[in-house]
Amino acid sequence: MTTNVMIVGVGGQGSLLASKLLGHVLVSEGYDVKVSEVHGMSQRGGSVVTYVRFGDNVASPLIDKGEADYIISFEILEAARYMEYLKPGGQVVVNAQEIDPMPVITGAMEYPKDLVSKMEEAGAKVDAVDALMLANEAGSIKAANIALMGRFSKYFQEASLDAWQDSLEACVPHKFLELNRKAFALGRGE
Repeated sequence: MTTNVMIVGVGGQGSLLASKLLGHVLVSEGYDVKVSEVHGMSQRGGSVVTYVRFGDNVASPLIDKGEADYIISFEILEAARYMEYLKPGGQVVVNAQEIDPMPVITGAMEYPKDLVSKMEEAGAKVDAVDALMLANEAGSIKAANIALMGRFSKYFQEASLDAWQDSLEACVPHKFLELNRKAFALGRGE
């Protein structure tokens, strides 16, 4: 059996560190792990998508529509954009942040309303958390990605808390480790 996780966001939000952290956690727990990153226009604020698949024997890193067990999203519209990939009853963990895409910035469109309730109506379990606030409480809004991963870890029974802590130590530069540990704990609600 293979479990599928999509990490989605906008360039510059730290989704690549989040995928590296999750991959490290899974490898340390003994899973076969495949990770595939799709960058788009990430350096210009465009979508960034990472597929993380794990299990006993994973053949491909790609996730098809309707196969994702989890979506971790660093922005609400990005979560909604990838809902067709989520399995019925799948879990979405999303940062409550709204980042205006270019059509909204130029006035060609309005930012969609009530996206969390629309995702729930589509059958998803959604946990929207203000990861920016939690990261700020930890000491820097740059740790919002780790606060969000802390929240995700509450739903993710496939890995121990020790594996998460060890992986934070392995993936985060030492000078930022305590800040990120605090952000992770705040994301978990500890």
